[in-house]
Amino acid sequence: MIALLQRVSEASVTVNENGAERVTGAIGPGLLVLLGVERGDGPAEADRMLERLLAYRVFPDDEGRMNRDLRQSGGGLLLVPQFTLAADTDRGNRPSFTSAAAPEDGRALFDHLADRARSLLGECPTGEFGAHMQVRLVNDGPVTFRLRVAPAD
Repeated sequence: MIALLQRVSEASVTVNENGAERVTGAIGPGLLVLLGVERGDGPAEADRMLERLLAYRVFPDDEGRMNRDLRQSGGGLLLVPQFTLAADTDRGNRPSFTSAAAPEDGRALFDHLADRARSLLGECPTGEFGAHMQVRLVNDGPVTFRLRVAPAD
């Protein structure tokens, strides 16, 4: 499982359906997380990724050092499914998606992670799995990290 997390001052996700825009999720200060599910990922990897996302210290303390995690900062969490993070880009000029999870598996694990986040945070807006989304953000810093949780062998 791969996550691209960005510390933001605000972020939102919009889906266009039949010419009408619908905001599916929005936050003020916090983390925007683009999440890619790979073949072999399961609930254990989703749970571990959520632990890492919530504990990753990317928010400034009183001295300006990145020593606070999401809960300590009081920020929001916006999760957006993005299967293209699992692309193999090692060769050629076209990405291969053979390492991405099948859509039904990706959706189930994304939903699992989002539900667990809601149970811990009370609120966790999301993008819409399988939809064409417009993601708007103001990256704060900029601060962007790539996290990966691999399936246990």
